[in-house]
Amino acid sequence: METVLIVIHLLIVTALCGVVLLQRSEGGGLGMGSSPSAFMSGRGQANLLTRTTAILGAAFFVTSLALAVLAARGRAPASTLDSIAPPPPVQNAPAPAQPGSALDALRNLQGSQPPSAPPGGQPAQRP
Repeated sequence: METVLIVIHLLIVTALCGVVLLQRSEGGGLGMGSSPSAFMSGRGQANLLTRTTAILGAAFFVTSLALAVLAARGRAPASTLDSIAPPPPVQNAPAPAQPGSALDALRNLQGSQPPSAPPGGQPAQRP
C-alpha cells in the first residue's frame, strides 16, 4: 500500500514541477505585473495551467498526509522508561582463600616472596 502511494506521490510531484515550469512569467514580484493578462485578472484565473497547478497541489498535500498517517500507524507509542534495560546482576568477587593482608595477597599473585633482608646486607635503621 505504501509503495503504491509513494509512486503516485512521485508522479504528482513530477507533474506539478512540469506544470509550474510551463507557466508564463508575469513579471514583477508575486505575479503583480502591470500587464492586462496578469495573474490576478479574470483571464489569468481561468487559465488551464493555473487550475491544473491547484489540483496537483491539493493532490500533493493529500498524498503527503496519507503517507504520514501510514508511517505513524506502523509505530506503537513507546515510553522512555520501557526502553531502559534492567542492570545486569552484579557478581561478587571471591574472597581471598589465604588469610593475611592485602599486600601479602598481591605478592602471592605476582609470585614473588618478601625479601628477607634489605639490599646491601645490613638491616635498615630508623631515625
